[in-house]
Amino acid sequence: MLMLLLRLFYEFFKVGLFSVGGGLATLPFLQEMGARTGWFTTEQLYDMLAVSESTPGPIGVNMATYVGFTTAGAAGSVVATLGLVTPSVIVILIVALFLKNFKDNKYVKSAFYGLRPASMGLICTAAIGVVLITLFNIDLFRETGKIIDLFSFKAIILAVVLFALSNIFKKIHPVVWIGLAAVVGIVFGFAA
Repeated sequence: MLMLLLRLFYEFFKVGLFSVGGGLATLPFLQEMGARTGWFTTEQLYDMLAVSESTPGPIGVNMATYVGFTTAGAAGSVVATLGLVTPSVIVILIVALFLKNFKDNKYVKSAFYGLRPASMGLICTAAIGVVLITLFNIDLFRETGKIIDLFSFKAIILAVVLFALSNIFKKIHPVVWIGLAAVVGIVFGFAA
């Protein structure tokens, strides 16, 4: 059992070390791991992905926990998860160590001060992109040239109603509003 736990840690440590880019970046490594170790099949990997996508938490961590549990029980789930996250923790600690030494440096402070508006700009750009895709039919407008085709009236009405209601009922959790918007989208056929 100890050898299995050590191997779980080692295999998931490698995945955590080299899969840069988030949970979906772990898939090629996990496919190779499953084929090499026999811990899970490709079909089981896709099932794990579906479950990991629909449960809270990072995809890679959920998948490591699942593989660890199915391979070696509760201890395996802990060890596999630790193996996956340990490389990230080490990198973060190293970066924090260097930043701690330079936190009072005027250039580092200026750089971080400059990053704030850049981050805000990226967030605003993403928000504007979502609004344009959601509330406007730009492609249809380009095809027809009719101004009426530019607007997605059902989406605009839904956005206005949800915005107004969320400002009236401020104590309701955002997840409720997201769920409500999903139900309304299904009922009124907002899908493409």
